[in-house]
Amino acid sequence: MAKINGSDAMFKVLYEWNIDHVYGFPGGSFDSSMNAIHNWQDKIKFIEVRHEEAGSLAASAEYKLTGKVGVCFASAGPGAAHLFNGLYDAKYDHTPMVAIVANVPTSKQDIDFFQAFDEDKWFLDASVWCAQAKTAELLPVLMDEAIRQAYAKKGPAVLIISKDYGWQKIEDNFRVNYDAHVEDNYPAPTKASVEDAVKLLKEAKNPVVYFGLGAKDAGSELKEFAEKFKTPLLSSYLGKGIVEDNFPAYMGTIGRIGPKPANEIQSHADLVVWVGNNSPFSVLWFNKNAKVIQIDVDSAKFGKRHSTDVSMLADSKKGLRAIIDAGEDRMESPLYKASIADRENWDAWQASFKDSDESPVRPEPIWDVINKEAADDAIFAVDVGNVNVDQCRLLKMHDDQKWATSGLHATMGFGAPAALAAAEVYPDREVWQLAGDGGFAMMNQELLTMARYNMHILNIVFTNETLGFIQAEQEDESNQPLSGVILPDNDWAKVAEGMNVKGVTVRTKAEFEAAVKGWKKMDGPMLIDVKYTHKMPYSTELNSLDDPAFVKKYQAEDLKPFSYFADKYGMETDAATGASQHAEPEPDPEPDTTSGASQH
Repeated sequence: MAKINGSDAMFKVLYEWNIDHVYGFPGGSFDSSMNAIHNWQDKIKFIEVRHEEAGSLAASAEYKLTGKVGVCFASAGPGAAHLFNGLYDAKYDHTPMVAIVANVPTSKQDIDFFQAFDEDKWFLDASVWCAQAKTAELLPVLMDEAIRQAYAKKGPAVLIISKDYGWQKIEDNFRVNYDAHVEDNYPAPTKASVEDAVKLLKEAKNPVVYFGLGAKDAGSELKEFAEKFKTPLLSSYLGKGIVEDNFPAYMGTIGRIGPKPANEIQSHADLVVWVGNNSPFSVLWFNKNAKVIQIDVDSAKFGKRHSTDVSMLADSKKGLRAIIDAGEDRMESPLYKASIADRENWDAWQASFKDSDESPVRPEPIWDVINKEAADDAIFAVDVGNVNVDQCRLLKMHDDQKWATSGLHATMGFGAPAALAAAEVYPDREVWQLAGDGGFAMMNQELLTMARYNMHILNIVFTNETLGFIQAEQEDESNQPLSGVILPDNDWAKVAEGMNVKGVTVRTKAEFEAAVKGWKKMDGPMLIDVKYTHKMPYSTELNSLDDPAFVKKYQAEDLKPFSYFADKYGMETDAATGASQHAEPEPDPEPDTTSGASQH
């Protein structure tokens, strides 16, 4: 029987799982596996990131964009510790990935050796599966197990390998279990659940659909459902793009980062068709008396965010299809008409600024260019901060465009590593990194990686000299003086040039458009530093159009409150509670000083 090094056997497993690249950063404790990377270089590409966190975030982003597990590695000690943000991002967003973590040689463990710590204990909470190989022969076995566990449990798997095991010769006889891996095949709904759902839908006055990432394969069914039953479509933030943004009945994302219509409409629903959605902030939305039809493949989700009247254990596509086929067409309700008009008013208000010459430049002119210039199959790697607000409201997703961000973990610095992953797996597609100056500062060193591999990535940095998302929280939620949010202005174009990336600074829509067109004609990466407005996005949490100071602050003279459209289309009462829709607003809540959570 032929012999093979333990680490080579491990990489053979990766190759036979059709994994053709890994992200990582070398270290002494990983030398045996670096040797394997050298031996496998013709089959598995090593993408050498400049920080281990970038590797783990890239591996997480890869599954979000492709549905295929991403793989990263790190050396013992500080290298291993740097993986945590990417692992938690994957765990929170239920994203399969594999992290290979080096450990010092077995003879040096448990004696306070250089860079040694009990890694298995560290990584247990950050993973869905974690194991340390006890023998060299187990390296290929556990690598195969790690991949299968990552897919099965929808999260990060961690394999810890001692340096000496990677060098040891073992028999080359392991059979990979790739052929045992099958695509997800979720159940169809029961007849009783469909009948109960149809009955509630028929009885409802103001039904809406609230969908999340679990409905990612049901975009056509969501649109057909909305058209047949005349239901506004609302989504979680991660549900953006499942239905194209220009679909008339799609009101957008509920929550702080979402547009005005979605946030206004949700409180008037008497029935919510809740599809593949587990947003933690949804406990704050919808009337508590509203009835809920919940469609999910995970029974633990039923009733978790709102009391549920019909629990449909089913694939979102199959569940929606069953209700569509069994239900009767509905007439447009006053809520539906008011919702469509409210959205049209919001869209027109946003569009009125697309040619603004305000300085520093407003968001709308810049995003108008992005919408016009981005290819129909462009990929957007979105960082964390106010960029999520602008992307959520202003980026008009369509066709085969994709995007990814750090959802529940909300890791600043996600944009650059996600762009690396996108450029690697989709080399023939446009990749746009969208980041604020705060988030970009955390992972800007990955410009070096983009330059090294000549990745065709457009990095757009929105420089507004503040941690805008936190500034808005301090101003609007906790009503405190600004503290720790102000950033120094930086010449990001000069930074990019120093990292062998073409850099351009722009201050107007015309300059930005010219820079984008220039990138489209060139190879490799580019960075555009947009000197961006310091004004905060429209506050959908306050949404006080009856307050002249609020209207003036956001230049919202052309916006109408939802009550205007409710009156116009004859909405007399809130169908869920019987309360007048025009009742006096509740007093502002006290500052949230206990949870530290931001309402996404």
